Amino acid sequence: MYARRRHIYFAMMGTCLTLFVLAWGVVRLWSVPVAVGMCVVAMVIPPLAAMVANRRGPEDRWWDDPSGDPESDEWWDELDGKKRPR
Repeated sequence: MYARRRHIYFAMMGTCLTLFVLAWGVVRLWSVPVAVGMCVVAMVIPPLAAMVANRRGPEDRWWDDPSGDPESDEWWDELDGKKRPR
């Protein structure tokens, strides 16, 4: 899933760059307001791309990784109803 998120991130950032370059390289010759609108859309894409790239999927098991503190790990395992091998 990491590879899929990375590909989506790069596609979104490529779209952002393409919109920006086309807006001021081509579209501004016919319509400056449309070029500005394209740049506004391009401005919104990077934060969305960062959210997509950094979100956790259901297969990302970050919440049950041991913290390194044995006492804390035992306490959380007891709350979750897990038995840890000793």
